[in-house]
Order: sequence, then structure tokens, then C-alpha cells
Amino acid sequence: MEKAENVEDAGKVENAGIMENEKISVIMGIYNCAEYLPAAVESILAQTYTNWELILCDDASTDKTYEIAEKYKDKYPDRIILLRNKKNRKLAFSLNRCLKHATGKYVARMDGDDMCRPDRFEKQVGFLRRHREYDLVGSAMQRFDSNGPGYINYSVDHPDYYTLRNRNPFHHATILTYKYVYDKVKGYTVAPRTERGQDIDLWFKFYHEGFKGYNLREPLYLVREDRSAVRRRSAQVRVNAFKTKMIGFRLLNYPRHWILVSGGVSFLKCLVPYPAMDLYRQVQRKLSRLQ
Repeated sequence: MEKAENVEDAGKVENAGIMENEKISVIMGIYNCAEYLPAAVESILAQTYTNWELILCDDASTDKTYEIAEKYKDKYPDRIILLRNKKNRKLAFSLNRCLKHATGKYVARMDGDDMCRPDRFEKQVGFLRRHREYDLVGSAMQRFDSNGPGYINYSVDHPDYYTLRNRNPFHHATILTYKYVYDKVKGYTVAPRTERGQDIDLWFKFYHEGFKGYNLREPLYLVREDRSAVRRRSAQVRVNAFKTKMIGFRLLNYPRHWILVSGGVSFLKCLVPYPAMDLYRQVQRKLSRLQ
């Protein structure tokens, strides 16, 4: 098997030696994504790494999401597990339900309105097998909409214990990690403050337990451009995110002045109206297509 010369190349080499008996449990909370769910599931079915199980948890959808998921479950009964919440409980709760059914050595995240590139799992598992010092691997992600592909969002290559001071260390939906990581951090925190910030809370717990992660530069994940998501980031949601950040800073024993400065910036962001955020994202999209 070809040997990678450095960490970055490791995500791009052939992975013929990967042991396919090491199962991946793909966890996906789904809610009112009937229009896009088939593409998301098909992108899992098309993976070059074939030993996976897909665990779907429908969060009391009001459209045809559950019915579509049920058709895939009926077609692939040995590959797909389908759960359903009796009432809407939000993403953290749904993902924790998925984790209870996960039997794989690895756990990968996926959202119901996005897509993976076919070699995503092959490259991520290959990376972790070659770099045992890491407990998690994410990747860059490329945005897309009905007009085609957009700009690529990159994360820090080597995020560490202090990355959370200023930014998110990983794109949540792109990660592949070991099941023991989720077991150690006790899954996702279910609370009002984590309603749309369960990932940030997860990263604080991740680093508190001494784990290490890495981000591949290649965009192995395609994230759908969702302007309505900006509108859902209400002032209360951003205040809750601020609370989570302050709790996390204390958990990691960051210096007090870091908490004051970074917390102040986060609090000011809570006051930014969503039209301004939406306009910023539109400008980003247009500039990326001019390049």
C-alpha cells in the first residue's frame, strides 16, 4: 500500500489495506427534510467503504420525511435502523438515541439535507488507522445550492485545546470518530442552551477529556446552503450559545481575561440582526463564484 509522506497526504492515498470489518455507525437526526433526504441517503449508499450502518432518528417530522426514510429501511433492512421521536426533541436528543443503537467501532455524523463524497469514509478511516494519535477526523466542506457548488469552508488543520477560544475546531457534520469518544463524553448534552449549539458543547467536553482531532483539507462533505437556517438563529439561540461558551471556558480552565474578552465578542454577536448575517452569506457566495 502506498505510504503517505505527511499528515495532509494521508487523507488522499489509496486505502486498499483498510480492514472493512471495522464498522462505521452513521448517525443522522432528520426533521422535515423530505425533499433532500434521498440524496443524503444515496450518498451513504455510494460510499467506497462499504461496512457501515445508517441510524436515522426522525424528530417528529410533519412532512414525508419519515415515510421516505421508512422506504429506505424496508429496502435495506440489514443496513438501516430507523427511530422516531413521539414529539420534537431537537438534534442532541435525536443523536443520543442514534448512539444507543450504534454498534460500529467508528461513528460518523451526517445531516439529512447534505451529501458526502463517495470516498469520504474510506479516506477518514484510512487517516485514523495511519495516525493513531488522533481520536477524530473532520474535513473541509463545500457549500452548494440549486445553482451548483459554492465556496469551501476550511477548518483549522490542527485544532487543539485552545482553538475554542476563537472558533469552532471542527465542522460537526463532517466528523468521523471512535465510539469510545462518544462514550467517554457521555454523548450530547440535552438542554435548552444546546438546542442549536450541541456541537460546540461537544468540543469542550472532547478537549476536557484530552482527545485530539485533525481536519483534512479536502472537502469530503457537501453542505446545502440553507438561508432559512440563518433566520432560525434567533437572539435567544445566540444567547444560549453564549452561555455554552462560558461554561466551556470554565471547563477548560481558560484564563479569566479570555472569558471576558471572548465572551464580550460573543455577546455582541447576539445583537446582530439576521438580515445582516444573511447579507454577509450572500456576498460570500457571489464572491466564491467569481473566482
